[in-house]
Amino acid sequence: MEHFFTGTGQYVASAELMSAVNVSIMLEKPLLIKGEPGTGKTLLAQAVADALGEELLVWNVKSTTKAQDGLYVYDVVQRLYDSQFGTGGVDDIARYIKLGKLGEAFRSEKRVVLLIDEIDKADLEFPNDLLWELDRMEFYIPETGETVRARQRPVVIITSNAEKELPDAFLRRCVFHYIEFPDRAQMEQIVRVHFGDLEQNLLTQALEAFYWVRGLRDIEKRPSTSELVDWLRALAAGGVAPERIAREIPFAGVLVKKDKDLRTLRKALG
Repeated sequence: MEHFFTGTGQYVASAELMSAVNVSIMLEKPLLIKGEPGTGKTLLAQAVADALGEELLVWNVKSTTKAQDGLYVYDVVQRLYDSQFGTGGVDDIARYIKLGKLGEAFRSEKRVVLLIDEIDKADLEFPNDLLWELDRMEFYIPETGETVRARQRPVVIITSNAEKELPDAFLRRCVFHYIEFPDRAQMEQIVRVHFGDLEQNLLTQALEAFYWVRGLRDIEKRPSTSELVDWLRALAAGGVAPERIAREIPFAGVLVKKDKDLRTLRKALG
């Protein structure tokens, strides 16, 4: 199979993730990505867009989001305002039709990468309504009598934080991949993207301490990659000696963000 995506210099992807991306592109199916915070779910879409040389469109899903919002919105309030205050052109309804991110993806002359971020925040009807629109690859705007047909099928990447279960019908029509939290070797690769000249002994000790903290039984919010990067920046800026890191966990508040977790950490350190 031809490989379209092999990671980028700024995004370290596992072989399994690269394969999932390429299969979804080949089958023209949305790629559903899950994984704990800090595993690069959202950043993946930018990496795919960069690797393919395509534009990235981001649709951030909220609890009130409807599939219709991704197609277009008729700004009737603005039209009413313009009519009341004498602004010309109110008879041209097309002026008040604003395409959503899905509508922009359909209308684009070139293929784009469309990120639908945190789909599980929306109501239960949203995923199936969304796939209906993606299957049809066109939509009708009754206000203007226009049908918008996709010129190119977008590469669709959907992320979920597993806040709620997604419908089976939706899952059947996606390619699914769960991004495992990086092991130490992969994490070192990721860190080196951010810190090319970080002293090796400091990095080794910091990774040892980081995975030890993540492994503490009573930790509720385990630190993620972003916390590790911030912590390494703090350790380097603070001139912390590597031998102190595992013994003291300096700047612990950069790694753990809950009172209970900080108490758990301090107790474990003795």
